[in-house]
Amino acid sequence: MHQLIRKFVFTESHCLEEDNTKTFAELFEKLDANKDGKVDVSELKTGLAAMGFTVGKGEAQKMFASGDADKDEGLDFEEFSKYLKEHEKKLRLTFKSLDKNQDGRIDAKEIQQSLKDLGLNLTDRDAETILHSIDADGTMTVDWNEWREHFLFNPADNLQEIIRYWKHSTVLDIGDSLTIPDEFTEEEKTTGIWWKQLVAGGMAGVVSRTGTAPLDRMKVFMQVHSSKSNKISLMDGFKQMIKEGGVASLWRGNGVNVIKIAPETAIKFMAYEQYKKLLAKDGGKIQSYERFMAGSLAGATAQTAIYPMEVMKTRLTLRKTGQYSGMFDCAKKILKKEGVKAFYKGYVPNILGIIPYAGIDLAVYETLKNAWLSRYAKDTANPGVLVLLGCGTISSTCGQLASYPLALVRTRMQAQASMEGSEPVSMSKLVKKIMQKEGFFGLYRGILPNFMKVIPAVSISYVVYEYMRSGLGISK
Repeated sequence: MHQLIRKFVFTESHCLEEDNTKTFAELFEKLDANKDGKVDVSELKTGLAAMGFTVGKGEAQKMFASGDADKDEGLDFEEFSKYLKEHEKKLRLTFKSLDKNQDGRIDAKEIQQSLKDLGLNLTDRDAETILHSIDADGTMTVDWNEWREHFLFNPADNLQEIIRYWKHSTVLDIGDSLTIPDEFTEEEKTTGIWWKQLVAGGMAGVVSRTGTAPLDRMKVFMQVHSSKSNKISLMDGFKQMIKEGGVASLWRGNGVNVIKIAPETAIKFMAYEQYKKLLAKDGGKIQSYERFMAGSLAGATAQTAIYPMEVMKTRLTLRKTGQYSGMFDCAKKILKKEGVKAFYKGYVPNILGIIPYAGIDLAVYETLKNAWLSRYAKDTANPGVLVLLGCGTISSTCGQLASYPLALVRTRMQAQASMEGSEPVSMSKLVKKIMQKEGFFGLYRGILPNFMKVIPAVSISYVVYEYMRSGLGISK
């Protein structure tokens, strides 16, 4: 039966667009048992089984859910053909990425090398076993038609090549820690590559934040001190800081800013894995909205744990010469003068800022990624460095634009007690005060140095990340 289906559906003569449409129409007619113009889950499962395709438990439902755009419990021909065309395109990308020598056929060595690149080492026998399960004509190589026959009715669309090339939150550090954590494959988790990638990302963050620390300090300085009556330009701000504490003062607060990377990353990663397990239904694949929810909750958990360090970072960034001797002295003086509550000033706007930042960053990045894949991904899923950096920069900038007012309110609340003549006020009162005195744009004080640091931060973090990947032995 398989050979019959192979001849009918997967011959080279059906590669053209119009032939594909005709083939899909004939296949749809065979699956539509009751001839009502729609294929339901039962018809899909029964029809595929009758044609010799092995459909695992729950796979027919997943295929159905992916294709049923209008959620009417039935796939019409348009939905059916659209699903197959989109899925086939993803399969072609994966086939091309596996076909290392570009001869149109995949052999055991190519499978072995590709899986090794993803962190899974296979023996020759294991690779041959995988190949044999796909190889229909017994040649011990797999051509495009065999590959498509084997996987076209497999609902898996989480293709590792695309995921691996398009990871971005671990790689790009712009000083904010509100992004959704990266997904790691099971192979990466079992082989230990995940922690190497986190270490590489952490080191990239350290170098990136240190390199852009003067701009970050200027942002905080303008957020707190700049106003309509006290306008501070970039040049004037840097002159004031250098005059007060010398060139080294431009890096005030950077120490605690890089120290908090390690605990925050570790807590966020562990919390994210736990939240995914809680939110995923029946242990299945996590959906986009569930990933967003898990990522937001993980970010909130991590921020709650390390928030005292955020407060100290702001205080140390704004300190005058001689005010604090270091991080521990700062913590000691805050605790003695203001109590434990002071370490959570500005906590509410900080947590509220996670949703618009992470949501918009993820949405914009996914939109840009899908746009590139649909338009330019003809021979490879690899977008190249410039596209990756561009997408990361644009998505992060959009996220910052949405959450910046909350970040400004958070910073002012954190700094209140350290400012002379400043009385502690609630978040709502502070927003009203800023709006009344400075207008809407008062909520965007310091946005210029913040945007100025995005491109160098992204570039530095990417270069350092790639260097660390090489040093830690992570394959491309």
